[in-house]
Amino acid sequence: MQTRANLSELRSIKSTFEFRTLDPEGAVFYGDTKDGEDWFVLSLRDGFPEMQIGKADILVSALGGPKLNDGKWHLLGLSSLGKFVVLEVDGSNALVVGLESKKTQEDLEGQIRLALGGILVNEAKLVNPFRPDLDACIRKGSWLNLNTPWETNLAVDTSSCYLDIKPGSYFPGSGLASFNTSAFPIETEESGVKIEILGEFAKMNGTILSIGSPSGEGPWLTVEVNNNTENVILTWGKPLSTAALSCKRLVLTLFKNTLKFVLDERESVLSSPESMPDLLTSWRKGVTLVFGGRQVGGEYLQGCLEKIQIHGKNVDLDTAVVKDTSVSSFSCPA
Repeated sequence: MQTRANLSELRSIKSTFEFRTLDPEGAVFYGDTKDGEDWFVLSLRDGFPEMQIGKADILVSALGGPKLNDGKWHLLGLSSLGKFVVLEVDGSNALVVGLESKKTQEDLEGQIRLALGGILVNEAKLVNPFRPDLDACIRKGSWLNLNTPWETNLAVDTSSCYLDIKPGSYFPGSGLASFNTSAFPIETEESGVKIEILGEFAKMNGTILSIGSPSGEGPWLTVEVNNNTENVILTWGKPLSTAALSCKRLVLTLFKNTLKFVLDERESVLSSPESMPDLLTSWRKGVTLVFGGRQVGGEYLQGCLEKIQIHGKNVDLDTAVVKDTSVSSFSCPA
């Protein structure tokens, strides 16, 4: 979200808002003047607040204060007090950054631009680069006394905050996240590729994952949940259906010519159909791995994936090649 206003309209040097997230990294609040020549950004890094400022010949970065990605609501305040920028968290000073230069001067002409959940300056200007996308919710904001409408083209959702949240990745049935498999190197042929997903499958509907050619032709492998029949359906040449009423753990292990499919404690080992390519060779070369849908066709997933792991490591959907803005990377409605 972003907005802009004339500097001459400002009557306050403080913004306050309530903020909640489980995401450890991303842009919270951004502001600039002179079309981005002077800029400020408040972000999270490993859950801690970080301020970065670019003004005239000064570049400043400071990290500190309490961790904010605990899933609780926090009251944040940002104010400019002379040479200092102050971040307040729940009524106490959490981070104070000072800067001074002979080249800086106050300019009350032109416009100020503000953004939530993203930045408007080139990332190359940052002192300490980070991934701007942030899965968070903001409410009850007061923005330098401005009443200018916000344009909703950035990621933070200020209108539909869920009452409660829990860790996970939420797919609302309208988008997906896709990766190139070359981002997940195979450790050994003997161990193959292990994909593990946790969640309440009986409460889901749609395509959980698919693997296929980067050209977008039909997927080689899909795992879907059918809410009407309460089944998890693995399709690899032909469908294999398993009751999903109480299932909460799904594991796919890909080998050169075989596939091990585990749903809770039930295990199936399938041989590769003749028409299918060598799975591990294709994975190394780079094919498309999609969570929450297919490249073409199919039904988007509606539901919460509580954990997604490849080779035992959590998958961060914010690192996807393509991710729909409707998908929440770190939180699900509780």
